[in-house]
Amino acid sequence: MTTQRVVSRRAALAGLAGLAASRTAAPAAPAARVAVGRCRSYDRSFETSLARAFDQLGGIGRLVKGKTVAVKLNLTGNITRFPVKPDLPYRNDPDSVLALVHLLARAGARRVRLIESFFPARQELELWTRYGLDVAAINNAGCKVEWENTQNLGHGSQYVSMKVPGGGYVFPAYHLNHSFADCDVFASFSKLKNHWIAGVTMALKNSFGNTPCSLYGGDCGESGNEDPRQERGPVCHSGKTAPPKGVPRELHPDSPREAGYRVPRIVADLVAARPVDLSVVDGVDSIVGGEGEWNPGVKRIRPGLILAGFNPVCVDAVSMAVMGYDPRSDRGAPPFHRGDNTLKLAEAKGIGTTDLSRIEVVGLSIREAVHPYGPGAAGTRG
Repeated sequence: MTTQRVVSRRAALAGLAGLAASRTAAPAAPAARVAVGRCRSYDRSFETSLARAFDQLGGIGRLVKGKTVAVKLNLTGNITRFPVKPDLPYRNDPDSVLALVHLLARAGARRVRLIESFFPARQELELWTRYGLDVAAINNAGCKVEWENTQNLGHGSQYVSMKVPGGGYVFPAYHLNHSFADCDVFASFSKLKNHWIAGVTMALKNSFGNTPCSLYGGDCGESGNEDPRQERGPVCHSGKTAPPKGVPRELHPDSPREAGYRVPRIVADLVAARPVDLSVVDGVDSIVGGEGEWNPGVKRIRPGLILAGFNPVCVDAVSMAVMGYDPRSDRGAPPFHRGDNTLKLAEAKGIGTTDLSRIEVVGLSIREAVHPYGPGAAGTRG
């Protein structure tokens, strides 16, 4: 039986006090401002709170005006197996998606492309409504809106090869849907959650879904499969199945065939290959103990927070801090029970710093925002 250690608010704050002074980040990893705001609901207050966070960052107009912005949503979990459950809000809230698109349009974005990989790998707009998204309202949010299921080629004619600068941890490059290259700005819109393998899943881990199951799914075959039915476990999590011919091979086939080693490194690779320009983390209403209802013991949590920034590592570091965690922890310390720390792997690639003393936090302070998530996904599967 696993003993779960609950982290109290007092303990979390005490731990945070020593983080900045006790450790030094790699000097090459950049630091960027992170905005933390209070928000209790998904009505008009969400858009107001997110707009305030963007203002505290210095505005997003200089980033998105006249540009194509691809927004990677977090609609995790095969909805054919796990329908929407309002009492377990581990996916993007529909009103929050509308609010983000509206703010991007108001800031001058020329086009917003909403992207996510889901089953079935088809492009009908009706498939998006399964998640509660109001397609008509979003299409009228103030700029041209496109929708792309990146589970396969989608509306593209060929995959784009995106190299990992300096070489990857697992693959040297990844073949992705055209949407990841056919945009000026790439945004990650995630939830403030734990993850069974990766410990946490926010701005960085959201990029794991960039990989199309047509090439990285368990039934990809030797030639690829434009109608995939299986998820990424055999290729990405365990490395038991190779991607199709023509897709880059693993750099280190003798490396551990273990999800806790591979998943965080693939995430760091993907973020290095397709940098995240804008990160929004929804901590208004979420779950604790895992990333979805398939994790044992997950339950609803209401931190009432929004976090935003231009560097995904910095955003995730502050996100972890408000969850009551040390963003520089190693495997074995909460919340990294089964996997290595993705933030530190990304930091080692020079993507961003995990050193809280170098990150300017605006809006709420970490001390004001802290909402302990406890031990994280520390349970056991039945």
